[in-house]
Amino acid sequence: MKLLILTQYFPPEVGAPQNRLFELAVRLQAVGIDVTILTAMPNYPQMEIYKGYTGKKYVYEETAGLKIHRSSIFVSKDKSIIPRLRNYFSFVISSAFTGRKIPGYFDFLLCESPPLFLGYSAMYLSRRKKAKLIFNVSDLWPESAEKLGVVNNKALLGMAYRLEERLYRKSALVTGQTQGICESIANRFPSVPTYWLPNGVDLDFYDPEKVKAANWRKENNFLETDFILIYAGIIGIAQGLELILDAAKYFVDRPGIKFVLMGSGPEKERLLHKKETEQITNVFFIDGVPKSQMPSILKSVNAAIIPLRKLDLFLGAIPSKIFESLAMKIPVLLGVDGEAKKLFIEKGDCGIYFEPENVLALREAIILLENDEKLAARLGANGRQFVTQNFNRENIAKQFHQRLLMLLATN
Repeated sequence: MKLLILTQYFPPEVGAPQNRLFELAVRLQAVGIDVTILTAMPNYPQMEIYKGYTGKKYVYEETAGLKIHRSSIFVSKDKSIIPRLRNYFSFVISSAFTGRKIPGYFDFLLCESPPLFLGYSAMYLSRRKKAKLIFNVSDLWPESAEKLGVVNNKALLGMAYRLEERLYRKSALVTGQTQGICESIANRFPSVPTYWLPNGVDLDFYDPEKVKAANWRKENNFLETDFILIYAGIIGIAQGLELILDAAKYFVDRPGIKFVLMGSGPEKERLLHKKETEQITNVFFIDGVPKSQMPSILKSVNAAIIPLRKLDLFLGAIPSKIFESLAMKIPVLLGVDGEAKKLFIEKGDCGIYFEPENVLALREAIILLENDEKLAARLGANGRQFVTQNFNRENIAKQFHQRLLMLLATN
């Protein structure tokens, strides 16, 4: 069986889709699938082409046995709509040209969305390579872009919704990262076959019994006695991270409680300005780090804060960062309603829920966890057990492999 994965984002970039797709590809390769990756020159999240790739239109490389073809992409730090569209469509065009030159045919082409527009290249290449199209939806775009106010142009939204429907109907299978995504697609397009392909965690890599705590606290001038709450991920619009800064203001007179926002994204500069102008001295911004450093950093903190904005859109969302924290026995303060709450709070008992965008609710959750070490330990242990049983990447890949075999048999 041969599989071509088409994605704008892939390691060495750091991020949720990059990690998820790499981990899935490696495991599918391990069970005998011949996996090829078609992706862009690495640039995210800095929006600068990485050193060693600048000025190149095509690069071929191999990593962990995966054959990786990289094509050119336009990048800009300008976040307005025209540069963003140039970013998306430059890779749509270059991936189509590069993809058609990849020798041979494929049984399946799996396209990662967003960006939704990459579906144009996916449809072209699936025909060219005689491959069944699998459209993988990690975010319901353009619905999310519209409801978050990222895209307001009616013509563009109309084009995107029409493309979304066309892609679903052209796909042999539509996979979704959450059950909520799959249910949304199935409700709108009952004839479209869907499959829940959840995110997960590498339990051997994120193993608190094997990982040694780094000198991370000392390097960042934190004390061993500090109670540290971390948010690690994209500092974006959907997360509503202003909430953390507003909650932190209630603890400025308790210097032993500290808040860390690790990563980068479109909201970082605004939040840094808020921290400085409002003198929120117990919030610390730290740049993102390679994946290899995350287990030891997570072992060095006391809890993870995982929020999203209070929108119906996110009732079916599961932030990917939750899995690593739980695997490392780090209790989570979860400000996400719907599917995530049902799974990790009500079923898994892995953390404390607080109402999204409710500053006082987050404050109370922090106080409860900081005052009860036994509660924190119990939630952490439950988290490791829950992801082991339900979100082990090895099992996810094996189950997806079986689904591909069934799909291949219905030729």
